[in-house]
Amino acid sequence: MSMKILTVSVAATIAISGAAIADDDRYPTSTELAAIEQVLTENGYVSWEEVEFDDGLWEVDDARDATRAEFDIKINPDTYEIVSTVRED
Repeated sequence: MSMKILTVSVAATIAISGAAIADDDRYPTSTELAAIEQVLTENGYVSWEEVEFDDGLWEVDDARDATRAEFDIKINPDTYEIVSTVRED
């Protein structure tokens, strides 16, 4: 009987962990995307490519400013503040 309980407990833990992992690598909802786009626009970016949630931050690939310079940007998901800007060469 205790082996059966242990098996169910392990399966539940794996299922919960899997859900958390899956949620950590995803695209934004329409509401989240609107907030991200507002931040990017307010900071002078005119276009960008992919936006995804990864490693606890929103990651924006190939954001371009008015001079067409490209940057990879990371945004805090709680405050929607830019926390990292890396220029691509």
